[in-house]
Amino acid sequence: MAVLMPFDQWFAEQILSHEVSLTRYLNRVWPNMSEIPDLRQDIYVRVYESARDSRPASPRAFLFATARNLLTDHIRRSRVVSIELTADAAALDALVDDVSPERHVGARQELQSLALAFDSLSDKCRSVVWLRRIEGLSQRQTAERLGLREVAVESQLARGMRLLARAVFGSDDGGKETDKSSRPDDE
Repeated sequence: MAVLMPFDQWFAEQILSHEVSLTRYLNRVWPNMSEIPDLRQDIYVRVYESARDSRPASPRAFLFATARNLLTDHIRRSRVVSIELTADAAALDALVDDVSPERHVGARQELQSLALAFDSLSDKCRSVVWLRRIEGLSQRQTAERLGLREVAVESQLARGMRLLARAVFGSDDGGKETDKSSRPDDE
């Protein structure tokens, strides 16, 4: 019979005791179920290594924050990032028991509306929104990468965000405003 060291005992009691909740959380937010065991193991490794230096005051919160950060890292590193996977990143902040089935279905519908609206943007507008909001580039970096003036980046971003918000939250203008995202004067 193996005797656990004090830190290992803490890890088993405070971290491994949440395995069911962690697995349920990963099943809900990660699209590829076959990757869940490996993700869970990677999360445990991160928590173990980090907590070895300094034990967290709230182990459960630390476990789920570590899980969210690891999943975010995996999303960022993937070669092709789908809009569905990126949008699910927002769900990573919610704890397992916080999301009702109704809220989950509603979020999926909003995500589908957002993905359709994003796909309907002009190429230039879509590129600007992607670089600014998903990749987090500055206005100047986006302008340099796309060969645009900064004022055009600003205009395209505002236009794109307005259209995306309208797709998710609905239009309050009675449908009078049209998409002007492909105007040639913003190039």
